[in-house]
Amino acid sequence: MTTRWLFGDQLGPHFVGDHRGPLLMVESLGVFRRRRFHRAKAHLVLSAMRHRAAELGDRLAYVRAETYAEVVAAHDHVEVVHPTSFAALGLVERLGATVLPPRGFATPREDFERWAEGRGATRLVMEDFYRRSRLAHGVLLDGGEPAGGRWNFDHDNREPPPKGAATLGVTEPWWPAEDEIDAQVREDLDRWERDEGISFLGRDGERRFPATRREALAALDHFVEHRLPEFGAHEDAILEGDPWMAHSLISAPMNLGLLDPLEVAERAEAAYRAGAAPIASVEGFVRQVIGWRDYVWHTYWHQGDGYRRENGLRATERLPRWFAELDAGATDARCLSHTLEQVAEHGWVHHIPRLMVLGSYALQRGWSPRQVTDWFHRAFVDGYDWVMVPNVVGMSQHADGGVMMTKPYTSGGAYISKMSDHCGSCRFDPKVRVGDDACPFTAGYWWFLDRHRETFAGNHRMSRAVNGLDRLKDLDALVEQEDARGNRAP
Repeated sequence: MTTRWLFGDQLGPHFVGDHRGPLLMVESLGVFRRRRFHRAKAHLVLSAMRHRAAELGDRLAYVRAETYAEVVAAHDHVEVVHPTSFAALGLVERLGATVLPPRGFATPREDFERWAEGRGATRLVMEDFYRRSRLAHGVLLDGGEPAGGRWNFDHDNREPPPKGAATLGVTEPWWPAEDEIDAQVREDLDRWERDEGISFLGRDGERRFPATRREALAALDHFVEHRLPEFGAHEDAILEGDPWMAHSLISAPMNLGLLDPLEVAERAEAAYRAGAAPIASVEGFVRQVIGWRDYVWHTYWHQGDGYRRENGLRATERLPRWFAELDAGATDARCLSHTLEQVAEHGWVHHIPRLMVLGSYALQRGWSPRQVTDWFHRAFVDGYDWVMVPNVVGMSQHADGGVMMTKPYTSGGAYISKMSDHCGSCRFDPKVRVGDDACPFTAGYWWFLDRHRETFAGNHRMSRAVNGLDRLKDLDALVEQEDARGNRAP
């Protein structure tokens, strides 16, 4: 009889499907010896795996071992749903397991490849893929046309935070209640740190993210009912007193396989059809779920395992210890300090602090994209290889030479000042680029452009900014200042 092996990110019912035979799940201690993960992430993944094992009962063999191989090799006939990383796929193939097609994504791999091949020399564009996905799955369509008359309402979803507001004022997210499984996980993590020489990043506070399908559905329903209506307009904004804003917080359970993206998109569309959420919020959310998320997944496989090693900007500086260790107190830059503190506490911040604070600073400083990718993978509760390689190498660090995005995502302090309330309490001035009050992002932006002037001079989306270098009378002083700063915390 064939045994189906479930990985720890394949925990929803669609990964069991119509399989009637025995099931296997392996909790590998070696995973945590090899890499230093955020403790909240380790807690969430182990809690989710053990909860799923409890649900499946005697049908599932839940084995704790040092490695996967020593357990799986003891079974004669093993099958597994396509794993989510090249490393895991290689392991599965070496062990001789039958690999089933991937699950947990809206668009099948073969459909994406057909679309990609059909474009010939035309570059792949996420927006084109997203519209094709909407048409293929019948999401947010009215008679074959986009609901609301437009495919993309992104222009409506870029509002800064409300002036003078401490919070967005939306209903709190749905929070899970911990149980005896969580208590045992915490005890085990303490023991591993004490007796096994295993260490973690960050802190393991109260579990914030769903670990079961029931919890994931509750979190989704609560978001759609109470928070989705407010999601769109301020989805790119940051408020220090409101870490969650109106975000769904379902990326972690989705990436554990507890929710299927199409059911998520359909739940959001139902709210729009019922008049309970505006089209701009619903479209923006759907674009994240069946557009960007699927596009990242397919980019990971389409570009191949070597994609992680791309380094088109020749960035080789090591990730500094203060950043890697989430040392919020090491920097006076309020945006960096607050974001690192949030990651240390929760293993999560939303996409703009990730991209325009953490990622932008790494890009400006010329840190190794492989090290940045590895750090994001380990430090975030929703971070997996397939997630972080395209998001960091392709988007955040522009290390692929423009394959995924046409321009690097970085900015001076003006953007952070506009989209957050960080700058009001910061000793640096986003308008100043040289001197003791110089904003490290404003100075870093021009330093980055100066180092890569030739690379971006011919980029139509960057040429204006590059030409702006010639208008900076203090450019020499700025370069000297930033060269001297190097990797020291600002």
